[in-house]
Amino acid sequence: MARGTAQAAVALGGGHGLFATLSALRRLHDDLTIDDLTAVVTVADNGGSSGRLRGEFGVLPPGDLRMALAALCGDDEWGRTWADVLQHRFAGEGEMQGHVVGNLLIVSLWELMGDHVRALDWVGRLLGAHGRVLPMATTPMDISARVRGADPARPDDITVVRGQVEVATTDGQIESVALVPEDPEACEEAMAAIRAAEWVVLGPGSWFSSVIPHLMVPGLRRALAETEGRLIVVLNLEAQAGETTGFGPADHLAVLYEHAPDLTVHAVLVDSSAVGGDRERLEKVVADRGARLVVEDIAVPGEPRHDPDLLAAAFGRIVEGS
Repeated sequence: MARGTAQAAVALGGGHGLFATLSALRRLHDDLTIDDLTAVVTVADNGGSSGRLRGEFGVLPPGDLRMALAALCGDDEWGRTWADVLQHRFAGEGEMQGHVVGNLLIVSLWELMGDHVRALDWVGRLLGAHGRVLPMATTPMDISARVRGADPARPDDITVVRGQVEVATTDGQIESVALVPEDPEACEEAMAAIRAAEWVVLGPGSWFSSVIPHLMVPGLRRALAETEGRLIVVLNLEAQAGETTGFGPADHLAVLYEHAPDLTVHAVLVDSSAVGGDRERLEKVVADRGARLVVEDIAVPGEPRHDPDLLAAAFGRIVEGS
Protein backbone atom coordinates (compact mmCIF):
# COMPACT_ATOMS: atom_id res chain seq x y z
CA MET A 1 0.00 0.00 0.00
CA ALA A 2 1.23 3.48 -0.74
CA ARG A 3 2.34 5.80 1.98
CA GLY A 4 -0.60 7.69 3.45
CA THR A 5 -3.19 5.11 2.31
CA ALA A 6 -5.31 3.94 5.25
CA GLN A 7 -5.43 0.20 5.90
CA ALA A 8 -7.30 -2.36 7.99
CA ALA A 9 -5.54 -4.01 10.94
CA VAL A 10 -6.47 -6.85 13.28
CA ALA A 11 -4.73 -7.45 16.62
CA LEU A 12 -4.90 -10.87 18.29
CA GLY A 13 -4.10 -11.55 21.94
CA GLY A 14 -5.37 -10.90 25.43
CA GLY A 15 -4.78 -9.08 28.69
CA HIS A 16 -2.08 -6.45 29.12
CA GLY A 17 -0.22 -7.47 25.97
CA LEU A 18 -3.20 -6.85 23.71
CA PHE A 19 -3.92 -3.64 25.63
CA ALA A 20 -0.43 -2.39 24.64
CA THR A 21 -0.86 -3.36 21.00
CA LEU A 22 -4.29 -1.73 20.74
CA SER A 23 -3.12 1.43 22.50
CA ALA A 24 -0.44 1.72 19.83
CA LEU A 25 -2.64 0.83 16.85
CA ARG A 26 -5.30 3.27 18.07
CA ARG A 27 -2.77 6.06 17.60
CA LEU A 28 -2.34 4.97 13.97
CA HIS A 29 -6.12 4.88 13.67
CA ASP A 30 -6.27 8.44 15.00
CA ASP A 31 -3.77 9.68 12.40
CA LEU A 32 -5.61 7.72 9.65
CA THR A 33 -2.77 5.29 8.88
CA ILE A 34 -5.18 2.60 10.05
CA ASP A 35 -8.83 3.22 9.14
CA ASP A 36 -10.33 -0.08 10.32
CA LEU A 37 -9.12 -1.60 13.61
CA THR A 38 -10.35 -4.86 15.13
CA ALA A 39 -9.28 -6.69 18.28
CA VAL A 40 -9.71 -10.47 18.42
CA VAL A 41 -9.49 -11.50 22.05
CA THR A 42 -8.62 -14.70 23.90
CA VAL A 43 -11.62 -15.96 25.90
CA ALA A 44 -10.36 -18.73 28.17
CA ASP A 45 -9.76 -16.87 31.46
CA ASN A 46 -10.92 -18.75 34.55
CA GLY A 47 -9.67 -16.46 37.33
CA GLY A 48 -10.75 -13.34 39.21
CA SER A 49 -13.93 -11.48 38.36
CA SER A 50 -14.09 -13.11 34.91
CA GLY A 51 -13.83 -16.59 36.37
CA ARG A 52 -16.56 -15.89 38.91
CA LEU A 53 -18.96 -14.55 36.26
CA ARG A 54 -18.12 -17.41 33.93
CA GLY A 55 -18.86 -19.94 36.67
CA GLU A 56 -22.11 -18.30 37.77
CA PHE A 57 -23.65 -17.43 34.39
CA GLY A 58 -21.95 -19.84 31.96
CA VAL A 59 -20.77 -16.92 29.79
CA LEU A 60 -17.51 -16.20 28.02
CA PRO A 61 -15.03 -14.56 30.41
CA PRO A 62 -15.41 -10.80 29.82
CA GLY A 63 -12.18 -9.48 31.36
CA ASP A 64 -9.84 -9.46 28.36
CA LEU A 65 -12.65 -8.12 26.15
CA ARG A 66 -13.14 -5.29 28.66
CA MET A 67 -9.43 -4.44 28.63
CA ALA A 68 -9.42 -4.31 24.84
CA LEU A 69 -12.40 -1.93 24.83
CA ALA A 70 -10.66 0.28 27.41
CA ALA A 71 -7.55 0.42 25.21
CA LEU A 72 -9.64 1.68 22.30
CA CYS A 73 -11.14 4.57 24.26
CA GLY A 74 -9.92 7.96 23.07
CA ASP A 75 -7.51 10.28 24.89
CA ASP A 76 -10.14 13.01 25.29
CA GLU A 77 -12.17 13.52 28.48
CA TRP A 78 -14.96 11.22 27.28
CA GLY A 79 -12.58 8.40 26.44
CA ARG A 80 -10.47 8.67 29.59
CA THR A 81 -13.58 8.81 31.80
CA TRP A 82 -15.19 5.76 30.24
CA ALA A 83 -11.92 3.83 30.31
CA ASP A 84 -11.69 4.52 34.06
CA VAL A 85 -15.32 3.48 34.59
CA LEU A 86 -14.84 0.30 32.58
CA GLN A 87 -11.72 -0.66 34.57
CA HIS A 88 -13.08 0.26 38.02
CA ARG A 89 -12.79 -2.65 40.46
CA PHE A 90 -14.99 -2.76 43.56
CA ALA A 91 -13.21 -2.79 46.91
CA GLY A 92 -14.77 -3.57 50.29
CA GLU A 93 -15.53 -6.96 51.77
CA GLY A 94 -18.94 -7.84 50.32
CA GLU A 95 -20.01 -10.08 47.45
CA MET A 96 -19.05 -7.42 44.90
CA GLN A 97 -15.43 -7.26 46.06
CA GLY A 98 -13.09 -7.77 43.13
CA HIS A 99 -15.72 -7.45 40.42
CA VAL A 100 -15.06 -4.95 37.63
CA VAL A 101 -17.71 -2.57 36.29
CA GLY A 102 -16.89 -3.33 32.66
CA ASN A 103 -17.25 -7.08 33.22
CA LEU A 104 -20.71 -6.59 34.70
CA LEU A 105 -21.73 -4.27 31.86
CA ILE A 106 -20.65 -6.75 29.19
CA VAL A 107 -22.35 -9.72 30.85
CA SER A 108 -25.53 -7.66 31.33
CA LEU A 109 -25.69 -6.86 27.62
CA TRP A 110 -24.99 -10.49 26.71
CA GLU A 111 -27.99 -11.52 28.81
CA LEU A 112 -30.22 -8.80 27.35
CA MET A 113 -29.25 -9.31 23.71
CA GLY A 114 -28.27 -12.97 23.56
CA ASP A 115 -25.55 -12.11 21.04
CA HIS A 116 -21.86 -11.77 21.99
CA VAL A 117 -20.86 -9.61 19.05
CA ARG A 118 -23.87 -7.29 19.02
CA ALA A 119 -23.48 -6.64 22.75
CA LEU A 120 -19.76 -5.84 22.43
CA ASP A 121 -20.52 -3.49 19.55
CA TRP A 122 -23.02 -1.65 21.78
CA VAL A 123 -20.40 -1.28 24.52
CA GLY A 124 -17.99 0.09 21.93
CA ARG A 125 -20.58 2.64 20.77
CA LEU A 126 -21.18 3.76 24.36
CA LEU A 127 -17.46 4.29 24.87
CA GLY A 128 -16.79 5.89 21.51
CA ALA A 129 -14.21 3.15 20.92
CA HIS A 130 -11.78 3.66 18.05
CA GLY A 131 -12.24 0.13 16.72
CA ARG A 132 -14.15 -3.10 17.22
CA VAL A 133 -13.65 -5.84 19.84
CA LEU A 134 -14.53 -9.48 19.09
CA PRO A 135 -14.03 -12.78 20.94
CA MET A 136 -11.75 -15.29 19.22
CA ALA A 137 -14.48 -17.92 19.67
CA THR A 138 -18.07 -18.07 20.85
CA THR A 139 -17.64 -21.44 22.60
CA PRO A 140 -16.65 -21.48 26.29
CA MET A 141 -13.27 -23.18 26.55
CA ASP A 142 -10.30 -24.00 28.73
CA ILE A 143 -6.59 -24.10 28.01
CA SER A 144 -4.62 -27.22 28.93
CA ALA A 145 -0.85 -27.66 28.94
CA ARG A 146 1.56 -30.57 28.96
CA VAL A 147 4.13 -29.65 31.59
CA ARG A 148 7.45 -31.35 32.22
CA GLY A 149 8.82 -31.37 35.76
CA ALA A 150 5.86 -29.78 37.55
CA ASP A 151 6.92 -31.91 40.52
CA PRO A 152 10.57 -31.04 41.31
CA ALA A 153 11.08 -34.54 42.69
CA ARG A 154 10.18 -36.02 39.28
CA PRO A 155 11.74 -33.62 36.73
CA ASP A 156 11.12 -35.83 33.67
CA ASP A 157 7.44 -36.59 34.29
CA ILE A 158 4.79 -35.01 32.08
CA THR A 159 1.58 -33.80 33.70
CA VAL A 160 -1.45 -32.07 32.19
CA VAL A 161 -2.54 -28.75 33.71
CA ARG A 162 -5.95 -27.30 32.86
CA GLY A 163 -7.16 -23.70 33.16
CA GLN A 164 -5.64 -20.40 32.01
CA VAL A 165 -4.61 -19.35 35.52
CA GLU A 166 -3.12 -22.77 36.24
CA VAL A 167 -1.18 -22.76 32.95
CA ALA A 168 0.11 -19.22 33.51
CA THR A 169 1.38 -20.03 37.01
CA THR A 170 2.58 -23.59 36.58
CA ASP A 171 5.91 -24.88 37.80
CA GLY A 172 8.01 -26.85 35.36
CA GLN A 173 8.46 -26.39 31.61
CA ILE A 174 5.44 -26.11 29.32
CA GLU A 175 5.86 -28.47 26.36
CA SER A 176 2.67 -27.58 24.48
CA VAL A 177 -0.82 -26.18 24.93
CA ALA A 178 -4.22 -27.21 23.61
CA LEU A 179 -7.82 -26.06 23.86
CA VAL A 180 -10.66 -27.94 25.54
CA PRO A 181 -12.71 -28.58 23.45
CA GLU A 182 -10.20 -28.88 20.61
CA ASP A 183 -12.49 -27.29 18.01
CA PRO A 184 -14.23 -24.28 19.56
CA GLU A 185 -16.47 -22.35 17.20
CA ALA A 186 -14.54 -19.36 15.90
CA CYS A 187 -16.28 -15.99 15.83
CA GLU A 188 -17.46 -15.46 12.24
CA GLU A 189 -16.85 -11.71 12.38
CA ALA A 190 -13.30 -12.31 13.65
CA MET A 191 -12.52 -14.63 10.74
CA ALA A 192 -13.94 -12.13 8.27
CA ALA A 193 -11.86 -9.30 9.77
CA ILE A 194 -8.65 -11.35 9.49
CA ARG A 195 -9.35 -12.26 5.88
CA ALA A 196 -10.03 -8.62 4.98
CA ALA A 197 -7.06 -7.10 6.85
CA GLU A 198 -3.91 -5.69 5.31
CA TRP A 199 -2.13 -6.21 8.64
CA VAL A 200 -2.51 -8.75 11.46
CA VAL A 201 -0.62 -8.32 14.75
CA LEU A 202 -0.02 -11.25 17.12
CA GLY A 203 1.42 -10.60 20.59
CA PRO A 204 2.82 -9.56 22.94
CA GLY A 205 1.27 -11.21 25.99
CA SER A 206 1.21 -14.38 28.06
CA TRP A 207 2.68 -16.59 25.38
CA PHE A 208 1.06 -19.95 26.08
CA SER A 209 -2.21 -18.72 27.59
CA SER A 210 -3.05 -15.56 25.56
CA VAL A 211 -1.09 -15.58 22.29
CA ILE A 212 -0.73 -19.18 21.05
CA PRO A 213 -4.39 -20.13 21.79
CA HIS A 214 -5.50 -18.07 18.76
CA LEU A 215 -3.57 -20.51 16.58
CA MET A 216 -5.40 -23.44 18.18
CA VAL A 217 -8.87 -22.31 17.04
CA PRO A 218 -9.39 -24.09 13.69
CA GLY A 219 -11.45 -21.28 12.13
CA LEU A 220 -8.95 -18.59 13.05
CA ARG A 221 -6.08 -20.77 11.84
CA ARG A 222 -7.79 -21.11 8.45
CA ALA A 223 -8.43 -17.37 8.28
CA LEU A 224 -4.75 -16.66 9.02
CA ALA A 225 -3.75 -19.07 6.24
CA GLU A 226 -6.19 -17.53 3.76
CA THR A 227 -5.65 -13.83 4.43
CA GLU A 228 -3.48 -11.73 2.15
CA GLY A 229 -2.70 -9.53 5.14
CA ARG A 230 0.84 -9.46 6.48
CA LEU A 231 1.44 -10.81 9.98
CA ILE A 232 3.56 -8.96 12.54
CA VAL A 233 4.62 -10.93 15.62
CA VAL A 234 5.51 -8.74 18.61
CA LEU A 235 7.77 -10.55 21.06
CA ASN A 236 7.63 -10.12 24.82
CA LEU A 237 10.11 -7.92 26.65
CA GLU A 238 11.08 -10.66 29.10
CA ALA A 239 10.21 -14.15 30.24
CA GLN A 240 7.07 -14.61 32.33
CA ALA A 241 7.66 -16.39 35.62
CA GLY A 242 6.04 -19.81 35.56
CA GLU A 243 4.80 -19.75 31.99
CA THR A 244 8.01 -18.99 30.06
CA THR A 245 10.73 -19.06 32.73
CA GLY A 246 14.15 -18.92 31.07
CA PHE A 247 12.81 -18.02 27.60
CA GLY A 248 14.61 -15.58 25.34
CA PRO A 249 13.13 -13.97 22.21
CA ALA A 250 14.17 -16.90 19.99
CA ASP A 251 12.48 -19.38 22.36
CA HIS A 252 9.20 -17.44 22.19
CA LEU A 253 9.30 -17.48 18.40
CA ALA A 254 10.36 -21.13 18.20
CA VAL A 255 7.42 -22.42 20.29
CA LEU A 256 5.05 -20.25 18.23
CA TYR A 257 6.24 -22.02 15.08
CA GLU A 258 6.07 -25.41 16.81
CA HIS A 259 2.37 -24.86 17.46
CA ALA A 260 1.73 -23.39 14.00
CA PRO A 261 4.40 -24.68 11.58
CA ASP A 262 2.50 -23.36 8.55
CA LEU A 263 2.23 -19.80 9.88
CA THR A 264 3.50 -17.15 7.46
CA VAL A 265 5.09 -14.20 9.26
CA HIS A 266 6.03 -10.94 7.53
CA ALA A 267 7.90 -9.23 10.40
CA VAL A 268 9.04 -10.02 13.93
CA LEU A 269 9.23 -6.94 16.16
CA VAL A 270 11.38 -7.07 19.30
CA ASP A 271 12.68 -4.47 21.73
CA SER A 272 16.41 -3.78 21.45
CA SER A 273 17.00 -4.32 25.17
CA ALA A 274 15.32 -7.75 25.07
CA VAL A 275 17.58 -9.21 22.38
CA GLY A 276 20.78 -9.44 24.42
CA GLY A 277 22.98 -12.40 23.54
CA ASP A 278 20.08 -14.12 21.77
CA ARG A 279 20.37 -12.04 18.60
CA GLU A 280 22.27 -14.51 16.40
CA ARG A 281 19.88 -17.35 17.19
CA LEU A 282 16.86 -15.06 16.80
CA GLU A 283 18.07 -13.84 13.41
CA LYS A 284 18.41 -17.47 12.26
CA VAL A 285 14.92 -18.48 13.44
CA VAL A 286 13.43 -15.43 11.69
CA ALA A 287 15.45 -15.85 8.49
CA ASP A 288 14.67 -19.58 8.25
CA ARG A 289 10.97 -18.69 7.99
CA GLY A 290 11.46 -15.92 5.45
CA ALA A 291 10.44 -13.16 7.82
CA ARG A 292 12.00 -9.78 8.57
CA LEU A 293 13.49 -9.02 11.99
CA VAL A 294 12.77 -5.50 13.26
CA VAL A 295 14.69 -4.42 16.37
CA GLU A 296 13.42 -1.15 17.86
CA ASP A 297 13.28 0.70 21.18
CA ILE A 298 9.64 -0.03 22.06
CA ALA A 299 9.74 -0.39 25.87
CA VAL A 300 9.13 2.15 28.61
CA PRO A 301 12.69 2.91 29.83
CA GLY A 302 13.43 0.91 32.97
CA GLU A 303 10.06 -0.88 32.96
CA PRO A 304 8.98 -4.28 31.56
CA ARG A 305 6.12 -2.88 29.47
CA HIS A 306 5.71 -1.60 25.95
CA ASP A 307 5.47 2.14 25.35
CA PRO A 308 2.35 2.82 23.21
CA ASP A 309 3.92 5.81 21.40
CA LEU A 310 7.15 3.95 20.59
CA LEU A 311 5.23 0.84 19.57
CA ALA A 312 2.95 2.93 17.35
CA ALA A 313 5.97 4.52 15.66
CA ALA A 314 7.50 1.08 15.05
CA PHE A 315 4.24 -0.23 13.56
CA GLY A 316 4.03 2.86 11.38
CA ARG A 317 7.53 2.31 9.98
CA ILE A 318 6.78 -1.35 9.23
CA VAL A 319 3.51 -0.46 7.47
CA GLU A 320 5.00 2.40 5.47
CA GLY A 321 8.13 0.45 4.55
CA SER A 322 6.28 -2.55 3.09
